[in-house]
Amino acid sequence: MTTELQGTIVDVLVVAGQSVAAGAVVALVESMKMHHEVVAAVSGVVVGIDAPVGSTLAIGDAVVTLGPAVETDAGSLPPPSGSPDPTGGTPRPTGLDRPDLAEVVVRHAAGLDAQRREAVERRHATGKRTARENVADLVDPGTFVEYGPTVVAAQRRRRELDDLIANTPGDGLVGGIGDVNGELFGPERAKTTVMSYDYTVLAGTQGYQNHRKKDRLIEVAEQLRTPIVFFTEGGGGRPGDTDAPGVSGLDCLAFWWFAALSGTVPIVGVASGYCFAGNAAILGCCDVVIATEDSNIGMGGPAMIEGGGLGVFAPRDIGPIDVQGSNGVVDIVVADEAEAVSVAQRYLSYFQGSVDGWVAPDQTALRDVVPLDRLRAYDIRDAISGLFDEDSVLELRSGFGVGMVTALARVEGRPVGVLANNPRHLGGAIDSDGSDKAARFMQLCDAHGLPIVTLCDTPGMMVGPDVEETALVRHCSRLFVTGANLSVPTITVVTRKAYGLGAQAMMGGSTKAPLACLAWPTGEFGGMGLEGAVRLGYRKELAAVQDDTEREALFAQMVDRMYEHGKAVSIASHFEIDDVIDPADTRRWITTLLAAAPEAPRGTRRNIDTW
Repeated sequence: MTTELQGTIVDVLVVAGQSVAAGAVVALVESMKMHHEVVAAVSGVVVGIDAPVGSTLAIGDAVVTLGPAVETDAGSLPPPSGSPDPTGGTPRPTGLDRPDLAEVVVRHAAGLDAQRREAVERRHATGKRTARENVADLVDPGTFVEYGPTVVAAQRRRRELDDLIANTPGDGLVGGIGDVNGELFGPERAKTTVMSYDYTVLAGTQGYQNHRKKDRLIEVAEQLRTPIVFFTEGGGGRPGDTDAPGVSGLDCLAFWWFAALSGTVPIVGVASGYCFAGNAAILGCCDVVIATEDSNIGMGGPAMIEGGGLGVFAPRDIGPIDVQGSNGVVDIVVADEAEAVSVAQRYLSYFQGSVDGWVAPDQTALRDVVPLDRLRAYDIRDAISGLFDEDSVLELRSGFGVGMVTALARVEGRPVGVLANNPRHLGGAIDSDGSDKAARFMQLCDAHGLPIVTLCDTPGMMVGPDVEETALVRHCSRLFVTGANLSVPTITVVTRKAYGLGAQAMMGGSTKAPLACLAWPTGEFGGMGLEGAVRLGYRKELAAVQDDTEREALFAQMVDRMYEHGKAVSIASHFEIDDVIDPADTRRWITTLLAAAPEAPRGTRRNIDTW
């Protein structure tokens, strides 16, 4: 047998007189710092060692000489895996017994919940789940691949490695890629980047290495265009990372890169417990914020507040859920982490595609949602739940900007965004908070390709000195700017009132802006509310009537006359809208138009406002 490369013999694995089988390794040659096998081409008996250890060989030089094989001999070298060494030693380790693989397995296991029982028990004692339990619940079984599980905190200058391995697994961040809702949408559309701060590791603080892990996963999510779900519980920036270069750490890339993903992929933030400082900044960059009832969310935690000389506060005094749920920070409030995961899965599903197996509600019930009495209030959510597929409506930000209802829903399985006025709040008038809520929701749908259905019932923009102090001019104008620049299809249904600038804002600027502007029979239109128009337009005529009863009768007569002029059937006859329809026919309009509309581009919008 000869060598096929130039090198030095570092080991001869056979002796003279030994039988070897074809394919057995008889020697090792070192070439360019690597050991290469010399393999027997045929079976035979070793009759001579031509190149002892230390010999330097050229290509083609002889290494071992073989004679004819002995028919009764069945031996071979090297021995089969796990069999005794030819010199009589112990079996060679294989599979999981290999020391190199065993070390890897042990290191991975060190970060799992099963190896961290005390930390897990302390976590469970607070009524909460571990980071790994939440991730496992979110992703489909067997689909999660984890990035950086053997990473430890950047504190090797002050702590022993064994200590860091045991107490700072993953540097407090569990992250990777897995499938979410794979049974509904298949593995390609189900792929999701998942990250979770681990509160059992240094209180879920942001360290040097977990910032680097975030950077890596953000980069991967951008390349693969996967949604992101981020569990953000934790206390913000971490002091004490001795191995980190630099001084301030302000050159970290995580916030820059994460914020740059806005509008590119759906981003879901989940908060539970304390979420302060940098963790809260990550949360605030997300498209949607899901938070448990026991959450406290703040840009500054107790230490930062006290350090700023602003007083001493307990963590639970800062940003409790009753505050953050009503001021617009939190989109969906849930009872606990299990419900948070369930809602996150459901939210993502609207951006993963259509579903089969939908059920349409009884559409004839829509005919009676709006009362005949045009002054009688009603619940617009009855219209929403009755119009879209059963159990498909997920409302966002219900505690903020209550004059507007924003929801994700499905029609014949297809996901859509729903924007509606709430006539039970200010009669449906649009204020600053409602404007912000609606404009951001339109941006969300536009960024991720969801058509928008608007249900209009508004007397117009809210008026008065108090509301103007809220910068109403700027806030309401967001609806026009956002609506005029949408790339997704829109459809408007006027359920009752469509007056003035508020109605135009709900339609994207004009009755001609949507693919269709439809009205139910209860629809009424005008440049301003009927009552206000009569009082302003006929002020002299009304003032001329001295008797109060007669004046009110005249007023009612004028309102009725204007209503007849501006009711839906009249407006449709002038073709200011596309049609006045039986409410039971609304779904057919929507499905017809959306089936014909080309799919809107995704991930092309510059960003989604955080507000």
